[in-house]
Amino acid sequence: MDSSPRSSSLRQTWLIASYELSKRFTNTKGIAALIAFSLLWAIILLYPVQSASVYMLEPGFKELVQGIYGPDALSQLFSWKVAEFAVFWCIALYVFPMFSIFITADQFSSDKHRGSFRFLTLRVSRDSIFFGRFLGQMLIQSCLLLLTIIATILMVLSRDASLFADALLSGFSVFINVFIALLPYTAVMAVLSWYANSARQASIYAVILWAVSGILIMLINSQIPAMSFLSWVLPGSQLSLMINTQGLGSLIYAPIPLIQTLAVLIAGRIYMQRSAL
Repeated sequence: MDSSPRSSSLRQTWLIASYELSKRFTNTKGIAALIAFSLLWAIILLYPVQSASVYMLEPGFKELVQGIYGPDALSQLFSWKVAEFAVFWCIALYVFPMFSIFITADQFSSDKHRGSFRFLTLRVSRDSIFFGRFLGQMLIQSCLLLLTIIATILMVLSRDASLFADALLSGFSVFINVFIALLPYTAVMAVLSWYANSARQASIYAVILWAVSGILIMLINSQIPAMSFLSWVLPGSQLSLMINTQGLGSLIYAPIPLIQTLAVLIAGRIYMQRSAL
């Protein structure tokens, strides 16, 4: 057995991530949140997704949209083989990041406020805690995302069972792309959660951060066009461009959230290492 410090650190990170996952789905608070999440997505799937997918199957609706937005504006959206996943894709790209901000707001704030980290750091390193909690939150969100995709596949099969293979492929590509899109949001909330004294405070900081940063970047871009690259700094900056993509072709935008995540995690690790517990 490899008993090197690196192996031990990775094991600790995985144990912390596993504990975060099990804690979310076993305690009363987590189960209540899961029920609320399931009910909300049931409403989304039964009304917006199912209703809009019926319209998308109508040739007249496609001509209407192309007449309003132009022939190429949403061309990829109408080329999905499964209409339900075309609608699910548009909703998931914006709804899941919002969920991510609130679901991951308590990565550290409660334990820091209670002083639990002084005890935890006697047994595991700060790096294991930081990256273990981040990994745990991504595992939780993966389970929630997978749950909604399975529900969408079942809805597709209830309409046409012959679409099983296409629905499975569509669900796989949506999962990969949305998972990557959620990475920088979770990383930013890890840093804000370490700074804030409560999950609510971390959520408020997140709203302020996105609102103020968005306004500042817009003002800078309007005055100094050469600084337009700043638009890519904010997590979620690529989402509007991903709407008119589909399948694994959407991964062309994956480098943006991956680089954002790496930069935020490095900054968050430095901040955590230098902070008092």
